[in-house]
Amino acid sequence: MAEEEPDYSHLPITERAVHKVWKVRKSAYEEAAAAFAKTPDESDPYFYPWIQDSGLWKKIVLDSNVAAQQEGIAALCAFLKYGGHQACTRTRQHTISGLVEKGLTTTRAATKGSCVEAILLYVELDTPGPVIEELLPFLSHKMPKVIAASIQALIQIYQAFGARIVDPKPVLKHLPKLFGHADKTVRAETTTLCVEFYKWLKDAIKPMFFNDLKPVQQKELEDAFDKVKEGEAPKQQRLLRSQQVAIAVAQEAGEEVEEEEEEAAVEVDAYDLFEPVDAISKLPGDFYDMTASVKWKERKDALDALLAIVNVPRIKDGDFNEIMRVLAKSMKDANIAVVTVAANCIEALSKGLRGAFLKHKSVILSPLLERLKEKKQSVAEALTAALDGVFIATSLSDCIEEIIEHLKHKNPQVKYETMRWLIRCLRETKTPPTKAEQKAIAESASKLLGDTSEPVRTSSAEAMGTLMKILGERQMNPYLEGLDDIRKTKIKEFFESAVVKAKERPPPPPPAPVAKAPPKKMGAKKPAGAASKAAPAKKEAPPAAAPAPSKLAPPKAAPGGLKLQKKPVAPAPISPVEDEAPAAPKLTFGGRGLTSRPLTNAAPAAPPPQPIKQVDSGLTAAERAELEELRNEREKYMRASNDDKAERMRLLQEVNDLQMQNAQLIEDHTRDNLNIRAKEAQLVRARADAEQAEAENSKLQRELERVKRELARSVRASSPVQNDPEPSYRDSINGGFNSASLGHRESTLGRNSKRQSFASTFSEDRENGYDPRGRMASPTFSSTMSASEAGRSSPGRASAGSDNAESWKRAAEVTNALKARIEQMKRQNGIGR
Repeated sequence: MAEEEPDYSHLPITERAVHKVWKVRKSAYEEAAAAFAKTPDESDPYFYPWIQDSGLWKKIVLDSNVAAQQEGIAALCAFLKYGGHQACTRTRQHTISGLVEKGLTTTRAATKGSCVEAILLYVELDTPGPVIEELLPFLSHKMPKVIAASIQALIQIYQAFGARIVDPKPVLKHLPKLFGHADKTVRAETTTLCVEFYKWLKDAIKPMFFNDLKPVQQKELEDAFDKVKEGEAPKQQRLLRSQQVAIAVAQEAGEEVEEEEEEAAVEVDAYDLFEPVDAISKLPGDFYDMTASVKWKERKDALDALLAIVNVPRIKDGDFNEIMRVLAKSMKDANIAVVTVAANCIEALSKGLRGAFLKHKSVILSPLLERLKEKKQSVAEALTAALDGVFIATSLSDCIEEIIEHLKHKNPQVKYETMRWLIRCLRETKTPPTKAEQKAIAESASKLLGDTSEPVRTSSAEAMGTLMKILGERQMNPYLEGLDDIRKTKIKEFFESAVVKAKERPPPPPPAPVAKAPPKKMGAKKPAGAASKAAPAKKEAPPAAAPAPSKLAPPKAAPGGLKLQKKPVAPAPISPVEDEAPAAPKLTFGGRGLTSRPLTNAAPAAPPPQPIKQVDSGLTAAERAELEELRNEREKYMRASNDDKAERMRLLQEVNDLQMQNAQLIEDHTRDNLNIRAKEAQLVRARADAEQAEAENSKLQRELERVKRELARSVRASSPVQNDPEPSYRDSINGGFNSASLGHRESTLGRNSKRQSFASTFSEDRENGYDPRGRMASPTFSSTMSASEAGRSSPGRASAGSDNAESWKRAAEVTNALKARIEQMKRQNGIGR
């Protein structure tokens, strides 16, 4: 006979839950689950040991025995279901990792279902964020089956609670990595998760990861998206505990809770799925210096660096005032490459900042519209994209003032491009323009229908047709009066083909005057003879009290709510006043004249209309006084708010004007500095040219003097030589000087127009009466010696005379040529002689 198993029931249940015998643990789990279900509320003492030792549940979830683990996870579900918010928050961080690694990867269907239910309970009892944070690390686990199990848990969460309750942004960041996983099961589960996201978010999820996928994966996803695109909008299957409490409170108050079906059809903007980027902190340190550089290449490089920083889906708001002023100034740049990059930066900033861009609109928009005069296609496209980005960040009402102003521009290209932008704004706006804006647009477009430029006329007719599509033909008739049939026909053609997103909806007529009419008729029945008609008035009083509760009830109140109908019981005491009102005229019955009425009856006759009005409205006098007081306070608040808004707008406008003036002054100062530098450079170049011309002139003057001396020497050489009276004395002074060689040198010098410096110096010294060998000679003696030596050195007098004449002619020609050259250079350089 087998030994009986020992009885462990005397042990505390928390000790049995971690016992070494798996059967003991299993029985403890079953007992705990049953006990949790029997507790009256979340504050029952039975929960205390399980909440205080929150690590106990980690051991239960990781139980080594699969049968015991199944019962343990079921006990955890009961603990969360009946233990409430505290049970969730105290055990969440200890159990989710075990549920994913050991529970979702098991082959037992019951265990896996309990794990999914436990994770969903963790989401339901608190908020989804902490649970998602616990699951995300397992998307990078080394085991593919754990990754696939984590994805399955995420799919269950988003199917149950929806992508509007559970933030999808943390999960969307991991999708490209999951699509690139080597395991096909992981990729298949990721595709299922993407399809679930697409049901809720539609095409807004594509910018997050679609471009990082392979073409084959993109095609597979597109096919999967097409299958669910036309299906029913998804609905939230499970409610959070906070939503359940709100519904219970509303039901206790007698309100009807309606399912928000329209909310599911609202398309999610991809902008909300991206995290904002701090662009200001990434700006280069020399950004502003480079944008103010005189070199267009440096200005373009600075704007290229800015474009690389701000070209992100979402930008964190900050102090972009100086950057906007730089971009506005770049719109006036002479280099179109700088203008193009600046326009791209404006587009990226407007799309990244969205609503925060509105405060910079006044600085950017006017320079953008002014630059529309540029006809080059690449620049025009960049400016058009920038304007569209500005409209996305603002609205038609915010931009209409600048649009109307630039429709009056003198440049046809500016008018045409501005009108094209207005047409795009009318097509994309979801809010119809106001009456004043409608009038301004229609009048401006009507004037441009007669413009000299054909593209301007056509775009004006298209704008009129688009506006008619929004307002309707009836409201556009006043603006079409006075136009010829041809233009009306053209406007109608554009009206029929226009596609807009906004529609003018006339407000319904107010029903208030109809409700006030019966009290006036009842108040008119106070003259004599109304006793017979008082009875019907009393009979109509009870039905009149029926609609009173609907005026006091909130918009979502149930029509038959008992608690809501108890509020209008206050007017019931007024019914005796209504009985007294018709009884008062009985004192005056029997006479129709004023003399037959006692003076005392005039006073009680006045009060009856006031109680009757109170019966009709369902409000007591105190409530009516309080309502009037609240209305007065609201009017005062609205007036104060409007005054504050007007003052704020005035101050903002003043600040913008001062900023524009400051920017203009800085621009003028920079331009003046550049002009001064240019003038200084021109002055330096002019001084250098003048110095060079003076040096050239001095050189030519020296050359002219040399030629003159050469000419004079040639003339003296060709003139008749006087007889030498003292030949013996000359011979003694020369001291055996070789007269033949000297005569030969002088005749050679006379024939050549250009001589060496030594020969020139030697001849000059001889002319001045100085002998280079150290002896002084008289002019007479020198000339006599030169003549005699020349006579001796030449073969004959005839040949010497002809050579001298020929040398004289050549020297004269050289002199004239040099004089002409000098005069020409003086005229070119503007130098006076």
